[in-house]
Parts: sequence; C-alpha cells; structure tokens
Amino acid sequence: MDEEKRITVRLPLELHERLAALAKRDRRSVNGEIVHLLEVTLASHSVDAESP
Repeated sequence: MDEEKRITVRLPLELHERLAALAKRDRRSVNGEIVHLLEVTLASHSVDAESP
C-alpha cells in the first residue's frame, strides 16, 4: 500500500477474538487479517453505481 488511511473501528469482543484466532492461524496481525478479509470480500463484489 502506497497510501494508508488510519481509522478506528469498534468491534464486539467475540468478533475481535475470532479475528485474532484467524490472524494467528494465518500468521498475520489482526489489522493484516482485517485488510486481507476486506480485500477478498471486495474483490468478489463488483461496484454498481446504481446500488443504494
């Protein structure tokens, strides 16, 4: 990533624990796991200008 945007996100504890477990399994940081999951999810969805 050439540029980054820092954000704060509040997560339910259970979701954070699940993300942390996935990150550990995949040898990533929690932040890296979130970025990876977002990239995979967004790659599978096309952006439709007419979507609400």
